[in-house]
Amino acid sequence: MSECTHDCENCESKCESAGVPIPKDPMNQYSNVKKVYAVVSGKGGVGKSMVTALLAVEMNKRGKKTAILDADVTGPSIPKAFGLSKEQTQANELGLLPVTTKAGIDVMSVNLLLDDETAPVVWRGPVISGTVRQFWTDVVWGEKDIMFIDMPPGTGDVPLTVFQSLPIDGIIIVTSPQELVGLIVEKALNMAKLMDVPVVGIVENMSYYECDSCGKKHYIFGESHTDEVALKYGLPLLSRLPFDASLAKYCDAGELEKANTSYVAPIAEFIG
Repeated sequence: MSECTHDCENCESKCESAGVPIPKDPMNQYSNVKKVYAVVSGKGGVGKSMVTALLAVEMNKRGKKTAILDADVTGPSIPKAFGLSKEQTQANELGLLPVTTKAGIDVMSVNLLLDDETAPVVWRGPVISGTVRQFWTDVVWGEKDIMFIDMPPGTGDVPLTVFQSLPIDGIIIVTSPQELVGLIVEKALNMAKLMDVPVVGIVENMSYYECDSCGKKHYIFGESHTDEVALKYGLPLLSRLPFDASLAKYCDAGELEKANTSYVAPIAEFIG
C-alpha cells in the first residue's frame, strides 16, 4: 500500500479519511468489554506502562472487572510488573485465555507466549500489528467492565492499527515535564485528531520528588510545560505523578498490586 497523501480526490483507496468508515475488529463471541482506553506516549521512558498497570489495579480495587491488553509487543513489561509468566498461559476449545493476576486482573502479552521472556521480538510492522489484533479477536476475555491497552511509544504501525481496528473509547496520554516531551505529546495529540479518536486527558509522570524528611516537593525536571499543552488543546491535566521508588520495587518483585494507587485515583474518577 502506498503512503497516504491525504489527496482523497485522486485516491482509489476506500479509507476512513475519504469518508468510508473502516469496520472495527469484532471480539470473539465469548468476550464483551464495555470500555476500552489506550494509554499512549509520544516517546519511550515516560512511565506509560506504569500508569497503565496502576490504573488497572485502581479500577480493580473499585470492583470493576479489569483487563490489560499489552500492545507494546517489542517492549512488553506488564507481565513482569504482576509476576506473570508463560507457564500460566492456557488455551481451550474456545481460544487463548488471558492470564489472571493475584487480585483478578486479566492480562495478555507477547511475553506470556514466548519460551524465553528475554528473547527479542524481531518482527516487522505488519506481524506486530497482526499480533495486537489477534489479542483482541482471539483471546477469550469474558465479560469486562474496562480494558486498558498499553501502547508502544510513538505514532507508528501499532497505534495506527489500534485506532483504526479497535473500538477505543478514549486515549490517555502520558508525558513528563520537559519542554521537548511537550512537543512530542503534541504529535500524539495530532495523530489522535487525525484518526478521530477522543482524548481523555494528559497525565504528567515523574512530575516531582517529595522529600521523605521534610515533605518538600522538588521539581527535578524544572518548570513543567504540560499545562501549556493541555490548555492549548483544551484537555484536562488528569494527574501529576511523583517519583516513587516503591513502585520500582514492587514491579521488580512482580507485586505491583501492593503499590499505592492513590496517584491515579483522579484519573479513575474521570473515566468511571
